[in-house]
Amino acid sequence: SVYRLCIMRKLPSVLARTLTSGTSGSPGLPDMSEVRSKLRDIVGASTNWRDHVQAMQERKALHTLLAKRQEDLPPRRMKDSYLEVILPLGSQPEIREKYLNVHNSVRFGRILEDLDSLGVLICYTHTKQEMQPRSPLSIVTALVDKINLCQKIVHPDCDIKFTGNVSWVGKTSMEVKMHMLQLHGGNYNPVLDATFVMVARDPENKRPAFVNPLIPESPEEEEIFKQGELNKMRRIDFSTASLLKMAPTAEERNIVHDIFLNTLDTRQEGEGTVSFQSRKLPPNSVWMEDAKLKALQICHPEERNIFNRIFGGFLMRKAFELGWATACSYGGSRPFIVSVDDIMFQKPVEVGSLLLLSGQVCYTENNYIQVRVHSEVYNANTREHHTTNIFHFTFISENDVPQVVPKTYGGKYPIKSMLYLDGKRHFTAVMKEI
Repeated sequence: SVYRLCIMRKLPSVLARTLTSGTSGSPGLPDMSEVRSKLRDIVGASTNWRDHVQAMQERKALHTLLAKRQEDLPPRRMKDSYLEVILPLGSQPEIREKYLNVHNSVRFGRILEDLDSLGVLICYTHTKQEMQPRSPLSIVTALVDKINLCQKIVHPDCDIKFTGNVSWVGKTSMEVKMHMLQLHGGNYNPVLDATFVMVARDPENKRPAFVNPLIPESPEEEEIFKQGELNKMRRIDFSTASLLKMAPTAEERNIVHDIFLNTLDTRQEGEGTVSFQSRKLPPNSVWMEDAKLKALQICHPEERNIFNRIFGGFLMRKAFELGWATACSYGGSRPFIVSVDDIMFQKPVEVGSLLLLSGQVCYTENNYIQVRVHSEVYNANTREHHTTNIFHFTFISENDVPQVVPKTYGGKYPIKSMLYLDGKRHFTAVMKEI
């Protein structure tokens, strides 16, 4: 099973530094509500929606605190940004309801929200200016590179601990590695690894801004930093080979053609009368066009982040829940999340937007279901649609699932075939990682 015990990539023990303040469950560790409160303080965000314009105006004055060059900023170490945060589901039962799903386990969508908040706070910790209570930087999530899970079930009545730190730095971007562990029998056992990429922008969130360089201090840290560079190159290579930019490979063209031949309806008399349009569904299969779900979300002020745009974690939670529902309705049994990868935040979502989400099963293999969720905003005034995010989720179902099949036509590769090949690429990449 994919859920064998995973070995976490541990940083040197010297990183075991925590934030101040505490909870009754784990003295000395902050909880997630304190993380979000701290973020509001760092940015000077308004707590009332009607005051948000004034709060953003006040941030303009922080422009003078921005560095003109990265070399002007003091280098930081990995341990400088290392944080540990508790989610006291066991020791504080009153917060449990928010995280509970109908199967009596933890809602993974809520975990995505917490990871997003923690990742931003880790980056603010890395870039902190000692004499300045407020940061001139607007730090936002650019990409969820990958989240790999090594447990099917996250228990709703045991404390969870998140740890993380900045693991790689460019000029204006930072990679953050986070781990989630859950308390069982007195020990914190690994649940997931996550890698996010954050970008720093000016106080008005308009232009890139420089961040502190990162200095590895040991061979282990050198290896982690080097992996961050490799991750960046892998993303560039993956993007360069995207089906939006390059034609499918010879092997992929053969796959699409084989599917086409296997779905031709040859029951007509004589081979010469077989039409490209005459199609039949193979046994135990589902057409891709019948394997999708859609949802609409009105973006209220409640879901705004510290910059008064819609919180990226909220978008991830909504996309995951639609992805899960798509996999559940397709497989006919409860799916479990295996991996999240390559979530690109292409465009911010404004408060008041109409958010349209489309979930599509795009590849299946045995009891695995690869789901793609497309997110776009609709402007009711201009009637324009703009893509904001593409999400990729890999689920494992309790039983084998039907094969999803694109309807393809001879000599051309329409969108469903491209989605199928893209889903296969993501699934293959996830399986290699795991």
